Amino acid sequence: MQDEPTLTELTKAVADFLRDDIAPQMSGHNAFKLRVAINMLDLVTRHLALGQGSDAAELARLSQLLGKEGSLTELNRLLADQIAKGEVDLKTPGLADHLWQTTMDKLAVDQPNYASYRRELGEQGG
Repeated sequence: MQDEPTLTELTKAVADFLRDDIAPQMSGHNAFKLRVAINMLDLVTRHLALGQGSDAAELARLSQLLGKEGSLTELNRLLADQIAKGEVDLKTPGLADHLWQTTMDKLAVDQPNYASYRRELGEQGG
């Protein structure tokens, strides 16, 4: 395993190079395709930086909420089944907070510039 540079640093460096040095020279459909590639690299960079921590936090919340241990996939499936069966709903203690935090964590990776996400961050003081 290599220590430096990290995968996050590598993907960010490639995205920055493409954005700063190559994109200004591009036009038309190739410029569009380059922006798509840069967006993908930015998403991978955020996922590498934030994904593991948000997944661990989501798993901990699910375990506490459901009173069970399991993988993130298993516990999410169990929660979805319980919601579908009406066994839990938004009145269930902790469910609304869990869903909200999970949504915010996913938006931090997928769409950090989404206006509603940015507004909520401001309202949360973050």
